[in-house]
Amino acid sequence: MTDAATHARTDALLDEELRLLDAYWRAANYLSAGQIYLLDNPLLREPLKPSDIKPRLLGHWGTSPGLNFCYAHLNRVIRARDQDMIYIMGPGHGGPSAVANAWLEGTYSEVYPEVSQDEAGMARLFRQFSFPGGVPSHVAPETPGSIHEGGELGYSLAHAFGAAFDNPDLVVACIVGDGEAETGPLATSWHSNKFLDPAGDGAVLPILHLNGYKIANPTVLARIPEAELVALFEGYGYRPYLVSGDDPAVMHARMAEALDLAMDEIADIQATARRGGRDGVRPRWPMIILRTPKGWTGPREVDGLPVEGTWRSHQVPLAGVRDNPAHLAQLEKWLRSYRPEELFDEIGRPVPQVRAQAPQGDRRMSANPHANGGLLLHPLVLPDFRDYAVPVDEPGTTFSEPTRVLGSMLRDVVARNPDNFRIMGPDETASNRLGAVFEVTDRVWEAERLPTDEHLASSGQVMEVLSEHLCQGWLEGYLLTGRHGLFNSYEAFIHIVDAMFNQHAKWLKVTRHLPWRRPIASLNYLLSSHVWRQDHNGFTHQDPGFLDVVMNKKPEIIRVYLPPDANTLLSVADHCLRSRDYVNVVVAGKQPVLNWLPMDEAVVHCARGIGIWEWASTDAGADPDVVLACAGDVPTLETLAAVDLLRRHLPEIRVRVVNVVDLMRLQPDTEHPHGLSDREFDSLFTTDKPIIFAFHGYPYLIHRLTYRRNGHANLHVRGYKEEGTTTTPFDMVMLNDLDRFHLVMDVIDRIPALRGRAGHVRQHMMDERFRHRAYTREYGQDPADINEWVWPY
Repeated sequence: MTDAATHARTDALLDEELRLLDAYWRAANYLSAGQIYLLDNPLLREPLKPSDIKPRLLGHWGTSPGLNFCYAHLNRVIRARDQDMIYIMGPGHGGPSAVANAWLEGTYSEVYPEVSQDEAGMARLFRQFSFPGGVPSHVAPETPGSIHEGGELGYSLAHAFGAAFDNPDLVVACIVGDGEAETGPLATSWHSNKFLDPAGDGAVLPILHLNGYKIANPTVLARIPEAELVALFEGYGYRPYLVSGDDPAVMHARMAEALDLAMDEIADIQATARRGGRDGVRPRWPMIILRTPKGWTGPREVDGLPVEGTWRSHQVPLAGVRDNPAHLAQLEKWLRSYRPEELFDEIGRPVPQVRAQAPQGDRRMSANPHANGGLLLHPLVLPDFRDYAVPVDEPGTTFSEPTRVLGSMLRDVVARNPDNFRIMGPDETASNRLGAVFEVTDRVWEAERLPTDEHLASSGQVMEVLSEHLCQGWLEGYLLTGRHGLFNSYEAFIHIVDAMFNQHAKWLKVTRHLPWRRPIASLNYLLSSHVWRQDHNGFTHQDPGFLDVVMNKKPEIIRVYLPPDANTLLSVADHCLRSRDYVNVVVAGKQPVLNWLPMDEAVVHCARGIGIWEWASTDAGADPDVVLACAGDVPTLETLAAVDLLRRHLPEIRVRVVNVVDLMRLQPDTEHPHGLSDREFDSLFTTDKPIIFAFHGYPYLIHRLTYRRNGHANLHVRGYKEEGTTTTPFDMVMLNDLDRFHLVMDVIDRIPALRGRAGHVRQHMMDERFRHRAYTREYGQDPADINEWVWPY
């Protein structure tokens, strides 16, 4: 079979092999249906009665038989080839299938001994599914062998490729549902084959499962002409093999042949590349297009309406079974059609012939160590971040570009960890000033290369594609299989992956309570090109709201860092790269900013996460009149400039400057592991003095974090309030009332003793705002007193 798309049509299995394969499939189907319906009587030792049925029927049958079919056949491949393989289930709510196969393989009972491989264990297996206190209906973290949670569609293929990168012996079988294939992230993910290096990476075998329907509607790819379908995937660069039908005997033979062809082709592609025989030609990786009826082997008709092969089989084909004797009888007939007495012995254990269809030990997809990546995780070999320190003899007198400084450190992280660290980003690694990494690596690129291209190669540790979804999915798959990485992005557009971040954070939250799941490397976001330095790109690029999304997740998972300069960024980055089971969000600028702290002080300040900057404060030995707090590089700059103005115009005012690096420190210690106790918070901010807080993001987030603090009534927050345009950097902060002049006005307005006698100063601050606004409108840039300001003390 040499055609790009080939219908598998010959008998590839002996009759006995076919019989055993079908027996395993029937067992998995029986267990899948049993989880949806049965509360008791798991092996149908007695006729079904209403009390055997769950009171609430939840779950999704329609996709389960196809998933089980693929699983059974992939097990055959693993056994025949001793293949290292994991299985990703993209179709939504494929949980019954994943759990059924893990139990058949014995892994489920190893992980959860109470769910034993016998009749009592089967009863517990059935009862727990979609049941209070049990397990979800999708492929959740609780399911052995899973790295992909199927509750939200679109990410399976990106996860699969992420798992394959730097895993040369691994094949990732990814079942893509035809409903899922309609999502934007999945449609983009087909292009991942342009980033897979056959010499150094593993392989992904996509299996597009066309069962024709979503919840209530047909699917696009199942309803287009076959020639168009084939042309689509040939256009993506794949070699599709088509397997279609509804006769199990015929379909087993076809699927076996297609898989053998695909696996042979993968082996040939990799062997050719690994002996240097590619000649720069991008391989055409195989994929399988599997077309089966939705709800295959389930009820063909219910109440006179077709079910198998229609949308009606998507969830629960037979509803109201407890109250409808006809449905109860039909359910029993359906379950008995799998002939469970042939599949399970007298104690309820799968018979030896069925158990023998599963691979052994770590070769079981439900027990593969890659699907529990913490088992394979090795710490990064990190350089000493202090070696990249920017000299700071006096605070606030010299400038550097923080992310450019970090880039030098990341260059050496890349060099020291050539096969377990990658940087993902949507075409912005150089733009975000991390270009030093290209001194030691290239961007991965398997498509055509031209002489004018720079830093493109078949292998590399930087991955760029203009899809935040794809970057996030690749990195998640990479982390979940035991490696490390960093995602750098423009701050405004990281919102594109809000939902993906949510799912990963939920995954981490659940796995923390599963002792058999080992910790994985943290998901690290570096958000640069941020809201206050997107003045040239305008309103569309100005949005710090990802921090608000992040703060909705469980406190033990989330960390948010706002380092104010280069040395604090180096310290924060080192901490994040060493951490486990977190989502770390680091917001740092790429434009020149003042250097505030020498490295030794930066390390201490980052370890504290929050602290008084004594060198900038004027309240030593006395209570402050006002607390000026800041979080973020631009807010820190404006706060310190405001302190300068206060010293010059109102020198009698005692000012305390508090800088926040770790945003979570603002929460109470009862709410977050990094939180401050009330006593610590009060010692920094006081309980009765005005607090003017200059914040990088939306002001209400600070109020949300501190609303129960003693001094909250005195807290006034300045931040981004959705005012933006194409303008100058200083005009941006003025538009949002975060500028130094407005901060001084806030101080005057909130210290009662100043309201009368500081009127002239307040008016002067207003005049300065007008003057600077007028200057930008005439000259198109900020005046020198802004651009050249340094800390004068």
